[in-house]
Amino acid sequence: MVKQVKVSNFSEVRGIVSAATEFYNNEIGVHDIKGSIADAKSILGMMSLDYSHPVEIVCEDENVLDRVLKALRQ
Repeated sequence: MVKQVKVSNFSEVRGIVSAATEFYNNEIGVHDIKGSIADAKSILGMMSLDYSHPVEIVCEDENVLDRVLKALRQ
């Protein structure tokens, strides 16, 4: 599953990382417009992405993806 979202601030990045770390058995990737990919569980990897455009969050489990997106909106 792939969902495109706009990340506006560091607090939202932190929310994605925090939610993703709860799902240690699932791989969750974040892709930016430049083609860079980061593990959603890695704060350093997430900090290296370009957030000037929406990013894509990718996960095979739709329920996990929905929970990560819900954390982003809080």
